[in-house]
Amino acid sequence: MTASTTAAGTPAERLPLRERKKLRTRQALIDTALELFTERGFDGTTLDDLCEAVEVSKRTFFRNFSSKEDVAMAPTQDLWTAFLDDLEDREPAGGTALAMLQASLLAALDRMTDEGWAQRVRLSRRLAADTPSMDARGRHFCDRTVRTAVTLLHRKLGIQDPGDPRPRLALDLLIAAFHCGLESWVARPGTPDRAALATEVRTAFAAIPGALTLEATPPGS
Repeated sequence: MTASTTAAGTPAERLPLRERKKLRTRQALIDTALELFTERGFDGTTLDDLCEAVEVSKRTFFRNFSSKEDVAMAPTQDLWTAFLDDLEDREPAGGTALAMLQASLLAALDRMTDEGWAQRVRLSRRLAADTPSMDARGRHFCDRTVRTAVTLLHRKLGIQDPGDPRPRLALDLLIAAFHCGLESWVARPGTPDRAALATEVRTAFAAIPGALTLEATPPGS
């Protein structure tokens, strides 16, 4: 069995006992929420239902998550939290900013080693497709993540002009390619794993240069 990890990909066994207990409670809330939301529907499951199923108080829930939407989207949010952690530690080593961002995201994917993470992502994405409030919450989380990453890029690359659009555009390309890969992965039959997701994301990354040079010519011309 693969060892569980924190949101940033740190092996749980390295944590003190109290922190490991908190991690187990957090994971139980995520697993149970996704199960109940899938069975009963997002709106058909109350916060009381979830807390009762996990045998925790609402106070404990709100120490871990701010809303039902956040617990349902935790698998992908954990990935992007790990991405920011990696980007914070990564130093420029030549090449493009986009390549640097891609390396950080792929490194974050490699850190998602918790057993069942991939299946949680698939359940979460399917729920989000039918739940407008999850979609809105996801956009809010994405906006915060982008702002943080843009600030990191400005600092690491020594970009003085706060209005320079290049870091934001590089991040937008990264996120668009990731979602293309994610959609292809979710649509795969069976239960594709994290490695299959990484493959789809790499394929989407590789298509970015061709997308930028795709000519708008009439068919057959």
